[in-house]
Amino acid sequence: MHGWTGSILRVNLSTKSHRKESFSEDFARRWVGGRGFAAKILYDEVPPGTDPFGPDNKLVVALGPIAGIPAPNTGKAVVAAKSPLTGFYGDGNLGTRVSEQLRKAGYDALIVEGKADGPTILYIEDEKVEFLPADEIWGKGTYATNDHIYGKYGAGVGVLNIGQGGENLNRYAVVRSLEGRAGGRPGMGAVMGSKLLKAIVVKGTRPIPQADPQTMKALGFGDLKEVGRIDKETGWSIQSTTGVLAWCNEVAGLPVRNFRKTRHPEAWKIDGERLNEARIATYGCPNCTMRCGITIRDREGRESELDYENIGLLGANLEIFELDQVGSLNYLCDEYGIDTMSAGCVLSFYADAIDRGAARGDFMFGDAEAAKKLLTMAAHRDGELGNLLADGSLRMARAFGRGSEAYAMQVKGLEVAAYNCKFIPGQALAFGVAAIGAHHREAWIITFELKNTTRESYGPEKAAKVIDLQRIRGGMFEFIVACRFPWIELGWGLDNYPKYFNAATGLNWGLEDMWRVADRIYGLIKLNYLREFPNASRQDDYPPAVWFDPANADTDGPIAGKVLERDKYDGLLQHYYDQRGYDQRGIPTRATLARLGLEAEAAAAEKFGRLT
Repeated sequence: MHGWTGSILRVNLSTKSHRKESFSEDFARRWVGGRGFAAKILYDEVPPGTDPFGPDNKLVVALGPIAGIPAPNTGKAVVAAKSPLTGFYGDGNLGTRVSEQLRKAGYDALIVEGKADGPTILYIEDEKVEFLPADEIWGKGTYATNDHIYGKYGAGVGVLNIGQGGENLNRYAVVRSLEGRAGGRPGMGAVMGSKLLKAIVVKGTRPIPQADPQTMKALGFGDLKEVGRIDKETGWSIQSTTGVLAWCNEVAGLPVRNFRKTRHPEAWKIDGERLNEARIATYGCPNCTMRCGITIRDREGRESELDYENIGLLGANLEIFELDQVGSLNYLCDEYGIDTMSAGCVLSFYADAIDRGAARGDFMFGDAEAAKKLLTMAAHRDGELGNLLADGSLRMARAFGRGSEAYAMQVKGLEVAAYNCKFIPGQALAFGVAAIGAHHREAWIITFELKNTTRESYGPEKAAKVIDLQRIRGGMFEFIVACRFPWIELGWGLDNYPKYFNAATGLNWGLEDMWRVADRIYGLIKLNYLREFPNASRQDDYPPAVWFDPANADTDGPIAGKVLERDKYDGLLQHYYDQRGYDQRGIPTRATLARLGLEAEAAAAEKFGRLT
C-alpha cells in the first residue's frame, strides 16, 4: 500500500499505554484520510449518548495521503471528536507541522482516548510515546505553551495545544498550532481539556511513503513555485481573505449588530486595505506560498494575526470599527484558544438579548473594552455569566428564553460564519446543511450566487452548486488533506489534486472518484447525527429564524424590505434532499446508503433512529 503508512497510533491517557494498529487497503480507499478516517473511527468507536467531556469520547488527529508532502498547501491536519458544542460529530482542520511530523513518525492518524490523571503533554517520536507532566504550562495561554514546547523540543516539531479555554471546557475551544493557526470550532480544544491533555508534540524521522516520489517531488515543488508566482501576479496576499469585507459590505452580506444589519458606513475602517497598511508580519501554514496570516499590532501592542472571519465577527458584528481593538479581541481568542467566529457571535447575541430585554447586563455593541472582559470570563468560565458565555449561543438562548433563540445565530449549535444571509438563499442553505453546523468551509456559494445567478432564485441550480462545493471543500480537501485556497483564490485547477494523490498512492483516480468518497463521508456524518438525535427533522437544516423575519428587513440599500421566504427556502432544501437522495428529514434513504456502500453503518444507525 503506497501513499499511506498503513498505521494508526492509539493512545490511552488513563492507562498511559499505546499501541500501533494497522488498517487495510480497503479502509484506505473507502475513507482516504483526514475527515474520512476521523468520521469512520468516531462512528465505530464512540457510541451515541457518550458524554463529549467524558473519558469515552475520543480525539482523532487524521492526515491524508498527500498531507505533509511538499505540494501546494498540504500542511494541514484534521482534528475531530464528538462535539461538546453540537452533540454529534465535530471536526476542523488547521495548518500545523504535525501534518508532516506524524507521517514521518509512521502514522496516518492518532486516536487519543481516556483521561490523564494530571495535566499531560503527549510526546511522540517515531515508536517512542511518552506521557509527560504539563503542570508547568497548565493555566498558560497558547503562545506561552508554544514557546515552552519549542524551547524544549526545538522549533521544527509538530505541536497541537490548548489554552485556558480548552482547560476550562469552553464549548467552542479550539486546538492551536504555530503562530495563528487554529482548528476544531465545535470544541475540539475542550475535548483535549477534558482529557487533561495540554499539548501533543510530534517528531518523525522517516520518509513519508509515496508510490512515485520523483514524480511527486517534481510536481509538488514545481507547483508550489507556480502557485507563489500566481499569488504575486494577482496580489491576493496583499489583503488575503480580508479583501472580501468591502465586497460583503457593498452587496449587503456583512454581519453587523448580530446580523441585524448587512452594511455599515464605517466598515472601511477595518477592511483589507486598512489591514495591509497596518501589517507588521505575515504568517502561513507549512508548504504554503500564498500566506494569508496578516499580523498587526493590537491596542495593547501585541502581535495579532487576522483574517476575514475574525474581523467580520469580532469587528463589524459587534459594531467595533477600530482595527487595533479588533486585533485585541482576536489576540485574546487566540491566546485563550477559543474560536473567533463563535466568540463574536456569542458576544453579539448577548448584546442583542440585552437590547431586547431577554437578558440582563450592561454590555453594548461597540464596547471593545467590555468585550475583552467578557472573552476572558468565557475562557475561564468565570462566574454565572462566564459559564453562560462559554456554553455557546444556543444554550444561552435556551437559558434566556423570551424568543431569543430566533436570533441566536447558529445552526445545530454551531455559530454562523461571517456572511449575512438575510437575503442570500443559496448560502443560507449551505449553512443549514453543512455537515457539522453553520461552517462556511463546507460550501462557500456566496460569490457564485451573487455573480452568476439571480439573488432571488431558490432554484435547483443552487442546491446543485452547494452539493458540488461540499464534494470539493468539505469532501476532497478535507480527506486528502490540503488547503482549498489555491483553488478558490488563485484558480488553481482541481485536476491537479488527483495528480498529487495518484503520484503518492499509485492509484489512477479522477475527480469522480473523489466525489464518491465525499458523498460517503457526508452520508456517514448524517448517520452519526441520526444516532444522536433520533427525532431529527428538516427544521434542523434551517438557518436562524431571524433571517425569515420581515421585521428584520433592511430599510435601505440593495435588499431593502427583503428577507428569506420560508416556503421558498423549504423548496430549496427539498431540491437539496432530492439531489442528495435524502428523505424528508434530511437523512439518506436506504437506497442512497446502499449506493454509498454504507449498509453496515446503516444497520448500526437503525438501532437508534428510523431509516426510510
